[in-house]
Amino acid sequence: MTNTDTATLTTFQEMKLPKTLNDAVTRMGYTQPTEIQALSLPPARQGRDVLGTAATGSGKTVAFLLPLIEKLLSGAATPRRTRALVLAPTRELAAQIEEVALELVRNTPLRVTSIFGGVGQNPQAAALRGGTEIVIATPGRLLDHINQGNAKFGALEVLVLDEADRMLDLGFLPDIRRILKALPDQRQTLLFSATMPDDILKLARDFQVNPIRVGVRHGGRPAAKITELAYAVSSELKVDLVAGLLAAPDVDQALVFTRTKHRANRVAEKLERAGISAQRIHGNRSQAARTEALDGFKSGKYKVLVATDIAARGIDVPALGHVINFDVPVSAEDYVHRAGRTARAGLSGTAITLFARDEEDGLRSIERFTGKAIERAKLDGFDYTAKPQEGLEIPLRDRLAAHRAQRNGQGGGRGAQGGNGGGRGGQGGNAQGGQSGRPSGPRAQGQGGSQGGQRQGGQGGQARPADNARFSTVAPAPGEARGNGQRSGGGRGRGGPRGGNR
Repeated sequence: MTNTDTATLTTFQEMKLPKTLNDAVTRMGYTQPTEIQALSLPPARQGRDVLGTAATGSGKTVAFLLPLIEKLLSGAATPRRTRALVLAPTRELAAQIEEVALELVRNTPLRVTSIFGGVGQNPQAAALRGGTEIVIATPGRLLDHINQGNAKFGALEVLVLDEADRMLDLGFLPDIRRILKALPDQRQTLLFSATMPDDILKLARDFQVNPIRVGVRHGGRPAAKITELAYAVSSELKVDLVAGLLAAPDVDQALVFTRTKHRANRVAEKLERAGISAQRIHGNRSQAARTEALDGFKSGKYKVLVATDIAARGIDVPALGHVINFDVPVSAEDYVHRAGRTARAGLSGTAITLFARDEEDGLRSIERFTGKAIERAKLDGFDYTAKPQEGLEIPLRDRLAAHRAQRNGQGGGRGAQGGNGGGRGGQGGNAQGGQSGRPSGPRAQGQGGSQGGQRQGGQGGQARPADNARFSTVAPAPGEARGNGQRSGGGRGRGGPRGGNR
């Protein structure tokens, strides 16, 4: 493994890219490469394996897409074959990478498709079988397609593992190893990660050949242009404080991170009741709902997007000015990644953390990790001693009682909202589960919903070409269950690990 810390590239024009790619770079407003781009692009363009380290928001996506696309454009055409594969840990990040890739290949013959859970498999299978040169995928759903014979990688030239540390955190290593067995040994492999623990180095040794190691020495700190503030406040008053912070004239939008999905729902609901346009995004929401929330946030329809950490590395809003940690992050690395959602593309931003008395130790742990004290702040005019009218959390026993009442009232036809596992069924189960002929009750109900999800999912729409022959694989096809497929729609039992949340 060779190390390099010296950047020789100062402008994109120096690269002498193919005209269509150079035009795309100019159209997208890229003039000077970021540090990680300047370090990684020269060896990647030479065909070397690259092991890159850089903080979230530093430009890693362009760092691997540019040499990948250039290689495909300059090489011998292999029609209707997958020539490049990008693996990412979350749906949001895969969609973000796809968006950039589509801009870069706009006036080229190359086709791009994204493969991830939470949406129907049939359009994805049609895109893979029909031929698409660049595939951007989450590991779990891609493995489904490999096992079903939809994905063929005999012509693969480039593999990219993006946010490799996050994929390991999410337990994707076994799936990654299975995927790699389906790939040719002769290929270029680019591996990028925000951190470089021993597991990532071992991964590099296993899957790369004499890689060039490049890295931006950020020392585990958020970007220099991020203002970090911490507010001491009781848990019960956090929503009120967030509302007060959002009322400041300099806050146009904010991304708010919570510890759990339930808390994300409650925070969004309470902010809406306070007259603040808010949406939420987390693993229990359908892909259609997550896409609408993210698009609405990017367009300015929503002032606030409340998210769990599933979105921490998949939301790219270049001008986002504020990130608010509603709960102190569990790990210091998560804090850095969350803060990295702001101050992107050289802009400034503010990262705010709310901490209750029992969260002080976690905040100090973050400060030790980053080597920087976070400034303590107070919101003028806010009553920190007020008594809230209602708590944030609905007690677990009350939530379970409500679920039981809803389940018993609806009988066998009830389905879950989006690929959350097999036994409760996908959305398709909502339409057909009641016709399964099974008696009502918790056990029979789950079976009926699951069967309904499978039947409904059996009718797939065809992938429709659009935007440079891109296959639309994000929205469920007509007549297709959300979370459709052998694993994501039904047939695995309630809460199965391979539901549509990948």
